[in-house]
Amino acid sequence: MKTPLKPFFQLLALAGIVLASNHAPAQDYKVLDTTKVMGNGGIDYVLADNDGRRIYVPRGNQTYVFDLDKHNLIGSITNIGGHGVAVDTKSHHGFSSGSPVGMFDTKTMEKIKDVPVTARPDGILFEPFTGQVLILSHGSPSITMIDPKEGTVSGSIDVGGAMEQAQSDGNGRLYVDVEDQNKIAVVDLKTKQVVTRYDLGEKGDGPGGLGLDAKNHILFAMCHSQNCVVLNADDGKILATLPIGNGTDGGGFNPNTMEAFSSQRDGTLSLIKEKSPTEFVAEPAVQTKQGCKTCSLDSKNNVIVLICTERAPQATPAAAPATNAPAGERRGGGGRGGPGNLDVLFVGK
Repeated sequence: MKTPLKPFFQLLALAGIVLASNHAPAQDYKVLDTTKVMGNGGIDYVLADNDGRRIYVPRGNQTYVFDLDKHNLIGSITNIGGHGVAVDTKSHHGFSSGSPVGMFDTKTMEKIKDVPVTARPDGILFEPFTGQVLILSHGSPSITMIDPKEGTVSGSIDVGGAMEQAQSDGNGRLYVDVEDQNKIAVVDLKTKQVVTRYDLGEKGDGPGGLGLDAKNHILFAMCHSQNCVVLNADDGKILATLPIGNGTDGGGFNPNTMEAFSSQRDGTLSLIKEKSPTEFVAEPAVQTKQGCKTCSLDSKNNVIVLICTERAPQATPAAAPATNAPAGERRGGGGRGGPGNLDVLFVGK
């Protein structure tokens, strides 16, 4: 009995569709969504709180809070400003790196108190090995440790230099960008001492962002020289140097996609693919928005969150930032003060 030709060719066509779908080209990153909120004052860092599913952006004398999944504005925490935010999931306490440091309740979004600190608070992170909030400074002491439950200063670490961003391996090692020394300081959190410093070489000028592949012990130093210097986190050996955009001020690493990323104020987001622990390639840059120089990772959705501001057309330059606003605004672009929109961008596939 002869096989009917029509069903036979239908099967072939279906098989062709399946084969084509298996070899479909990889989807590129793009700006998926943008949330705009009118406000006043300068900005610096953004935090995507993956456990609490919120986004925190200090601006002027308040901290805006957005929904990490819906992207809408939830509200703001008044009288809490500064550079960046860190959150402790256990205590439900958040901290903003101003001077003084502002402490707030993440559930009620109400201020709890001020925590007096010395030096010049800038970067901030919650460190899981110690269970402490670490305040990075451009002065001495370099790192101020805060007990997130009590909101008290619990110690300090002298690193030296102007620190920008830090990454913890979760096992007692902290890696810190030291911008004015072109080095990565390696800190033993058990002894609270710097154990070594990794030189970034002639192409690693001014590290402003940092990513860490904790599993494979690889660092990605995002530098103002428009290079990403890739290093072995155990010995500081330079593994590769790859191009990035101009004006980096933040970076990270996504273990789900094995990609490091760097946000730049020239309106680009650079991506570095880790194909293996010894092979790295620069992927196509994403056009974001002028001034979007800091970022954070939504690890649940593999979405990178960026922030910048755009001045209102009728506005004139602000005379000075509001109380607790990032002092000096030395890194232009996204940190501009004055009235205008705060733009929160969501980049993914």
